[in-house]
Amino acid sequence: MTITKTLISWYSNNKRDFPWRNTTNPYYIWLSEIILQQTQIKQGWPYYEAFVSNYPTVFHLANANESAILKLWQGLGYYSRARNLHATAKYIVAELDGVFPKTYKELLKLKGIGDYTASAIASICFNENTAVLDGNVYRFLARYFGIATPINTTTGFKTFKALAQDILDKKNPAEHNQAIMDFGSSQCSPSSPDCTVCPFNSTCVAFKEGTVASLPVKLKAKKPAKKYFNFLVFVSDFGETIIEKREGNGIWENLYQFPLIETKKDQDEKSFLIELENHALIEDLDYKLYLYNETNIIHKLSHQHLYTKFWVITVKQLPDAGIPIEKIRDFAVPVLIENFIEAFNF
Repeated sequence: MTITKTLISWYSNNKRDFPWRNTTNPYYIWLSEIILQQTQIKQGWPYYEAFVSNYPTVFHLANANESAILKLWQGLGYYSRARNLHATAKYIVAELDGVFPKTYKELLKLKGIGDYTASAIASICFNENTAVLDGNVYRFLARYFGIATPINTTTGFKTFKALAQDILDKKNPAEHNQAIMDFGSSQCSPSSPDCTVCPFNSTCVAFKEGTVASLPVKLKAKKPAKKYFNFLVFVSDFGETIIEKREGNGIWENLYQFPLIETKKDQDEKSFLIELENHALIEDLDYKLYLYNETNIIHKLSHQHLYTKFWVITVKQLPDAGIPIEKIRDFAVPVLIENFIEAFNF
């Protein structure tokens, strides 16, 4: 039995039922793929349902306000995905009359769509013979063929992409791609897979050689940078606070946060008061300051770890334009800020 026949046989008995599995509409497939990038299915599923409910077509998404999209995305992280989602929806509506490209090469040209997403949409929606290559597929191929080439290298990508393409079922690429991804996720899982019941255990190189736990190989990423964030949480006697929109191309672009002072090291109250002396919002202001969290809240991002303190500043009147505290939940904020808002019980 060939690899693809074994995969399809396994899939027919173990296929998981997801809403995006019951359609070939490229808009819904695209939504699901973008949402599930770097997100577990159990976490991403409710977001998929929310987006489909709020924006049932690409036209609805294109016409939406970015802040509303970011608010709906809140908690998923990697917010550039949401911004790219919106930009691509607007492009498809304005330039392509709302019609998705039907080929891998054309899909690759869209913002936020890479090799994997283009392959998934092209094969599932338009039956194009292009193989998907995600973490689950990498893992299965590396173990089955016993390949130790690091997957996060250019050579690794080329090697595994060619292999995935070679074993692709050319008569049914859509089902094959979904089968191999499901197999890698459920059966050939990252840790402690049950190889004794695997339909490939008689031909799997890693199982024969005892290297299942060490494959696939991935080069270690650079150690995340440490950053020290100090948020100023203003609370006025009139029940107002200050939030600001993050600009630029850094993390949390276009999301809202409390005024921020970034420092080179951790701050106690004495050292932070010195940092505050020349801050525009504090100048000539009569205020009281207290630290909300004595221990840093560590917020881990892929490339940096944020050591965070929230400094509550009580004032009679705000030094700048503010918002009523009861309105703060209307704004799209990073999960770090969202968690504080809930804990502080604004």
